[in-house]
Order: sequence, then C-alpha cells, then structure tokens
Amino acid sequence: MVAFGKKLKERQIQEWQRYYINYKLMKKKVKHYSRQIEIGALDRRHVLKDFSRMLDNQIETTVLFLLEQQGLLANRIAVLGKQQEVISNISELREAYRDVGRDLLKLLSFVEINAIGLRKILKKFDKRFGYKFTNYYVKTRANHPYSQLQQVFKHVGLGAVVGAISRNLSDLQERQGSYLSIYDQPTLPLQDPVVDSIKAAADRLNYSTNFLEFLGQHALIMQQEELPTPSEDQVDDDRYHFMSLLLNLANTFLYMVNTYIIVPTADDYSMSLGAAPTVCGIVIGAMAVAQVFSSVYFSAWSNKSYFRPLVFSSIVLFVGNVMYALAYDFNSIAVLILGRLCCGFGSARAVNRRYISDCVPLKIRMQASAGFVSASALGMACGPALAGLLQIDFRFYKLTINKNTLPGWVMSVAWLVYLVWLWISFREPAFPTEENNTAEVNAGPTDSEEVEKGLAQPLLLSSAENQQDGDDEDEECDASEEAPEESRRPANSLRSAYRLLTPSVKVQLLIYFMLKYVMEILLSESSVITTYYFSWSTSKVAIFLACLGLTVLPVNIVVGSYISNMFEDRQILMASEIMVFLGIILSFHIFVPYSVPQYVISGLIMFVSAEVLEGVNLSLLSRVMSSRLARGTYNGGLLSTEAGTIARVIADATITLAGYLGESRLLNITLLPSLVICITSIFATCYTYNSLY
Repeated sequence: MVAFGKKLKERQIQEWQRYYINYKLMKKKVKHYSRQIEIGALDRRHVLKDFSRMLDNQIETTVLFLLEQQGLLANRIAVLGKQQEVISNISELREAYRDVGRDLLKLLSFVEINAIGLRKILKKFDKRFGYKFTNYYVKTRANHPYSQLQQVFKHVGLGAVVGAISRNLSDLQERQGSYLSIYDQPTLPLQDPVVDSIKAAADRLNYSTNFLEFLGQHALIMQQEELPTPSEDQVDDDRYHFMSLLLNLANTFLYMVNTYIIVPTADDYSMSLGAAPTVCGIVIGAMAVAQVFSSVYFSAWSNKSYFRPLVFSSIVLFVGNVMYALAYDFNSIAVLILGRLCCGFGSARAVNRRYISDCVPLKIRMQASAGFVSASALGMACGPALAGLLQIDFRFYKLTINKNTLPGWVMSVAWLVYLVWLWISFREPAFPTEENNTAEVNAGPTDSEEVEKGLAQPLLLSSAENQQDGDDEDEECDASEEAPEESRRPANSLRSAYRLLTPSVKVQLLIYFMLKYVMEILLSESSVITTYYFSWSTSKVAIFLACLGLTVLPVNIVVGSYISNMFEDRQILMASEIMVFLGIILSFHIFVPYSVPQYVISGLIMFVSAEVLEGVNLSLLSRVMSSRLARGTYNGGLLSTEAGTIARVIADATITLAGYLGESRLLNITLLPSLVICITSIFATCYTYNSLY
C-alpha cells in the first residue's frame, strides 16, 4: 500500500499539477524546521511566521486557480443557457451540460485533495512541534473578511455551479405540461448519472471540510484523512441499512438505561437481602467488571458478524435482568450480583460503535455518531427517572413486585421486545472476503471510477489502508515510495495497541480514567449518601440523578458549537480538570453540617465539568491516536472503553470497601482517591503541554 504522498500524486490531474498544494515540499519543510530547531538555528516565532507565509502562498495559488476554473464553467453554462432557446436538439444540449458536469467533478476532486492535503500537513506540523498551530491558523484565516481559506472549506461558488447544472438538466427532462423547477419541487428526483455523481462528490466535500465534529468524536468513532478509492463509498452504501442502524442505537439506549436504572434502589435492595447498604458498590460495579471482558470478545466478534453478537447480547441481558429480579424471592445477594455480572457480559457497545464506523455511509456517519452519543445520554437520564416511577408493591403468584425487583422485570421485558424486533428487522451486512479484497487490489479502475478519480472522503480507513501516524511523521517518504505492510496492520493484542500510544495519548486516557472514576463515585454512592445525610426517598434520588443525566446532551452541544470555537482544546481541557478538582473539594464534609445545597451544587459542578472534559478529551483522542487503532479488534474505541470501565470497577469497589468504616466516613474516604487522581491528571496535563509548548 502506497504512502499518502504517492496517493496524492496519483490522484492529481496532470495539467493542473502546479496549482495543487505542494504536500511533499511542505513535508520536507517541516523536517527542515525540526532539524534547525534542534541545533538552535531557528526559534519558534520564526518557524510559525515562515510556515504561515508558505501556507498562505500555497492556498492563494490554489484558490486563484479555483476561481478561474469556476468562472470558465459559469461562462460555459451561460453560453449553453442562450443556446437552449435556439437549439432544438434536446439530447445534444443535455450532453453538453453533462460535459460541464464532468469537468465540475474534476474541480470538486481538485478542492477535495487540496483540503485533505492541507489538513494533513497541519496535523503533521502540530504533531512534530506540538504548537496547536492548526487552531490558530484556521481561526485567523477562516474568520478574516478577505479569507481565501473559506474558498477551500466553504466552496460557495462551486455550490452555485452545481445548482445551475442540476436545474438546467432538470428543465431539459421531458415533463409535458409541467413548468415546475427543482426549486419548486426540491424532493423531485432527477435521474441523471452525472448529477448523481456531482451530488455525491459535493456531499463528501461538505463532510470533509466540516470542523464541527465534536459530538461525533465524543463517541470515539475515529475519522480518517486519507484518500480511499471510489469503490469504498459503494461498499458503504451496500452495507448500510437504516433499521439496522436504529437497532444499534436502541441497543445503546437500552444498555445505558439498564446500567443506571438500579442506582436509586441498589442500597435498599442490598439491605433487604441482609447486606450492608454500601454493598451497592459491588452490585452496581458487577456490570462494569463483566464489561471489561465483554468489550474484547464483542469487538473481536464484530469482525465477522453484527447480528449474532446483538442477539447474544439481548439474550444474556434478558437472563441477567430476570436473575436480578428473582434474587429478592431467593433472598440471595449472590444471585443479585450474578444477575448484574450477566448483564455486563451482554454489553455490545463495541458492536454498536463498530457498525457505525464500518457500515454507515459518509454522508450520515457524523449524524449517526452524534446519535450514538445522544442515545447514551438519554439512556443515562431515563434509567434513574424510570426507577423513580416504579414505586409499587404487590405479589404476582409467588413473585414479589416492588421498587427493588421492578427494574429487573421491566428491563427483561424491554430486552425481550428488542430481541423480537432485532430478529425481524436487522439485516446482516456483507463482510468482504479475502478473495474479494485481493481482486479489488488487482483490478484496474473502471470507466465510471475514472470520472470520479481522486474524489476523497474522510471515512474510517480499513486497517490495511491506513498508515501509522508515527511512521508518516518520522520517515522521509518519497512520493513513489511504498509503505511497509507491517506499519499498516491493526494492533493484534492489547499489548501491541498499548505500544502505539504516545505519551500525550496516555495522559488523555488517564484523564478519561479520572473523569469516569469521579462520575461513578458520585452516581453510585448517591443513594447511600443522600439517605444518610438528608433522608431522601428513592424518588428524590431518582430525580437528582435524572437531572444530572439530562445535562449531558445540552452541555456537549454548547461545548461543540460555541466554547470549542472560542478556546483551544487544551485550554478547555485544563479548565475542566480544575473545575472537577473544585467540585471534589466542595463535596468534602469537614466542619459545617452537610447541607443539600452543598451536595447538589458540588455534584453538579463535578458532573458537568466531567462531561465537558469527556467530550474534549475524546475529541482529542480521535484526532491524535494512531491510525492503526482505527479498526480491528483492539481499536481506539476499545482502549477508551476499557480505561473507563476499569475506572468504574475500581470506584465501585472503593465504595464497598469504604463502607466497612461506616457510612459517616463513606463520603470523605471515597472522595480522597478522586482528589488524588484528579491532581495527578492535572499535573500530567501540565507537564505534557509544557513539554510540547
């Protein structure tokens, strides 16, 4: 598999070659800067100034040529518009418009390749020097009134040309007695292969130049910046099935409901079975313990199937919830914990992420990723809220139905209904065979592929097509040089995946561990703490937890749409860590009587700050993690899931162990590890960024 530089050169239109951004030249310039800084010949200010000027010149050359070509296309369309009134041969006129459309495809390819090359070289500069130069450069250039960068990333003029070609071809269709245009009936399909190709290319271009990817990156469904072949887009369309995507999002939602529906009543349930209320830590954490292992085998299973893992997940979760509900009548804390373990073994979140990254087409992948985040947030809020509504007590034959057992019965019914829906509606996507992959590599491009040659889309590259970022950074790859096959293979074990992590990525995983630990402590011990200090009922605890859960989506929307455009990610990261630290400090019970306002305000500060931190942290992870972790069993999503799950396990174990010292000491003892881990992550962040900057 060839390196990015060679791919870029192969996709370029030869007669336009001098107008492309010179990726190879800028790559050599970055290496030159690195050597000069090492020997002390250049300082940071000079490097930034010189590289900015070079980028400005490159972009100016590209944009001026782009405007010239847009003008030529517009002039041809205007001439054809005048001829339309005179020429009676409709088919000849249609073909002339299609010729313009084919030339427009070339221009769209030109813009796309330049946009990807620009993003690639900015990322390379950031990783080499750690200056976060991309944020500065894009903000200062894109927001300027004379911005040339806007022509690359907004391409308004190209949209007008696309509209003109589409409208005229639509008007030339035989519609007897109809005077309606595409503007009067925007949903009216225009059956023309050239227009379809143009629209698909424009969609890909819109996606690849969109910087507002915060919610989707929150899901850690990693994005690629390479140049895939046109056939890959067709593969995505063939594998995609809307109902199957909906079933994956429903699985995500139900699993999050299942996780948090027992939190308000877990302490009461433990006490009713003769255990201490703080055993709720083990009951809640048992699901996370099992998820540590289930994430791995579900991730591996999704290499071969999506349907069978989801069926298995539904059955296991159904059985686990039935066991959880029956534990009351069996009067067995062991059955209760085994039921929760069983539920954890049914965690198919790795499959849900994988389906979105592998089977959802480019044009809706970011929406699907945001849907994954939204489903998780909604499930987190609905779980405790639902528990607050299940306040009934009666017997049905020999079964006890009360606030402790109802969460298990309700979720078992929900998973049974989901299983039936899954069996009826899910469509297993076709998995490429090794023979097909070989044939694709050996086969030459078809005529239709030649039309769209070079139209790139930022989808997730398969591991076989991705090049390790570290290799691309450190090796001087000639444009014709072949990249070693080994450097493109996905990690085949957790150990090999760990070796691919840079120090900055390890710090970000530490931050993720910290925020999950803090959130789990807050949520899991809430029923015990509020009962001990404030004598809250189950309903009040449920309302408090539901309100916390409802903040997730609005907070991420605000951060993704506004705050991330005003501040650099590292600034938001540090500010969020400090706010989590302050929330922990405010939560301690030291001198004054512990009050409801102190607990609620400190809890809200901790939770909201941790949510902001999670969004920014995962957004950074999705951009800087090695591309070899984009796919395969041991991918970036799995690593982050494992870090978060282990944090939850340790937090729940901490609650149970601290409970042996008495409920009066539970709050402060569980907050101490949170404080230590938070301070460690802050120092690690400061050290990492100080070494980079």
